[in-house]
Amino acid sequence: MNLDVLEQFKKKAQDLGRHLVLPEGLDERMIQAAFEMTKTGGWKVTLIENEEKIKAKARELKIDISGIPVIDPFKSPDLDEYLDTYFNKQKSAAEKKNKPFNLKMEQAREIMLDPLYFGAMMVEKGLADGSLAGAEHATGDVIRAGLQVIGTKPGVKKISSTILMFLTDGRIIGFSDCAVQPDPTAEDLADIAVLSAQTRIELLGDIPKVAMLSFSTKGSAQHPLADKVIEATRLAKEKMPDLVIDGEMQADAALVAKVGQKKCPGSPVAGQANMLIFPDLGSANIGYKLVQRLASAEAIGPIMQGFAKPCNDLSRGCSVNDIISLGAITLLKA
Repeated sequence: MNLDVLEQFKKKAQDLGRHLVLPEGLDERMIQAAFEMTKTGGWKVTLIENEEKIKAKARELKIDISGIPVIDPFKSPDLDEYLDTYFNKQKSAAEKKNKPFNLKMEQAREIMLDPLYFGAMMVEKGLADGSLAGAEHATGDVIRAGLQVIGTKPGVKKISSTILMFLTDGRIIGFSDCAVQPDPTAEDLADIAVLSAQTRIELLGDIPKVAMLSFSTKGSAQHPLADKVIEATRLAKEKMPDLVIDGEMQADAALVAKVGQKKCPGSPVAGQANMLIFPDLGSANIGYKLVQRLASAEAIGPIMQGFAKPCNDLSRGCSVNDIISLGAITLLKA
């Protein structure tokens, strides 16, 4: 399995000396991961939560966190500044959308005391390079904090995600969007394709070959769902003209050379796709889990894409190694 790439990610993150915040500081996996990441030097990791409770938990685990910064939002001298920034951001967002603004300062304070929001604000203020959570919170909670505090990149309307699947034959194939958008429109799918290609370039440095998946290949079936994928492919080409992309196509045409040559002769993607864009969240999520469990593939992610600054989400079933791997990826995208 080509997991050497993960070790390269970790080494690069160390060499860059960037700063990761872990808002779920009371989770024992987070404490263990912070210890493992910092013991070799290089990157900096900060745990966020009640300091006394974190230290007590570390003692239970027999982990020395004396060299790991811990921030308690309730005691932070930066809280008032963070609060003002958050309050004004929400007020400005409401005004831009011409919506009533009903947030009270007391409510904003409670929100900013939440470690998810506090950690995101550290990233927004440039005091950390990325935030990573999700071991104890649902994906929606992590994304909501990121959107309200950090926001999206210019031109990006919706957040999406990619999962990197490390296959036993050495291939690394991206699956998108496995975690965020349940029923993307054609325009949404085009954005997912472009963002996923950019994620691959940032992390792996090779040429993305993007397959827009469907139950139809090049008109083999006539249906509005297939039409959506065809339109998404056209829009993605407009958004990123040099992108190597093709669709609509079935998964076997995207991945198997002989099938691709037969179904999509002359395609620059068929039979050699390394990024798979699924037509909806259901098929993407089911697909990656089937490959993970039946083909013993290593799934890294979801890697959030579209935030103005790195804010990543973990599965609540994540391991310490998952946290370290996605932590490194978070910092590499900074």
